[in-house]
Amino acid sequence: MALNIKPLSDRVLIEPVAAETKTASGIFIPDTAKEKPQKGTVVAIGNGKKDEPLTVKVGDSVLYGKYAGTELKLEGKDYLIMREEDILAII
Repeated sequence: MALNIKPLSDRVLIEPVAAETKTASGIFIPDTAKEKPQKGTVVAIGNGKKDEPLTVKVGDSVLYGKYAGTELKLEGKDYLIMREEDILAII
């Protein structure tokens, strides 16, 4: 099912990966102690600025700042919308 949202300018829509629920040693992490994910997948991109095309593409896995972007919920899923400059790296 495709999303009916098109970010404007240099904005990018990202679907964050799920937060870890268990440590490597097998200890379960409660909801209150979970860290905010800093990794996600690009779902939609804008057209870019006039003289600066976007470098990320739909489907790229990216790293972003812990408190970057604006959270929104679409069709029951959580997403982040942020400027491309808030993305730290493509992985």
